[in-house]
Amino acid sequence: MGASRLSSTPLPGIGVRYDLTTRERRRLSVVAHRDGERTLSTYRRDDPDDCALSVRLTAEEAAALVDALLPEHHAPNLLSPAGLGLVAERLELPGSSHWNGRLLGETRLRTTTGASIVAVLRRAEAIPSPTPQFRLAGGDTLIVIGTREGVEAAAGTLGQE
Repeated sequence: MGASRLSSTPLPGIGVRYDLTTRERRRLSVVAHRDGERTLSTYRRDDPDDCALSVRLTAEEAAALVDALLPEHHAPNLLSPAGLGLVAERLELPGSSHWNGRLLGETRLRTTTGASIVAVLRRAEAIPSPTPQFRLAGGDTLIVIGTREGVEAAAGTLGQE
């Protein structure tokens, strides 16, 4: 049996779809909707394009499922953004973005949207707490925290061409 594989696909205006092919060659997908909800889907073994089950979860239900799958994923003394009315999203910076190659500070995201970029994932590297002098690049995955409205506004700003 092969190893499991995970891929992600941006769904403009919707969120991001994560597809997992297990080592047993079963297909699962999770659509992370921008409103915080998640859709979990499984596919038939004999036809991996035929959805066998699809379940829409609220943000709270998705968090409970994560707790059931990985109870050690957090320590009780860590703050949960959802418990504070905040959301954390992964936003990919398109190569066509106006901000590709520009400094993070030039976006003025925190000032205009109230959302903060707390980390950047670039290739196999994680850059925590990027400074205003950090230069953005197309394909970067930005970890953004803020209110739902702030994160959506940040996504709109970052997607500008």
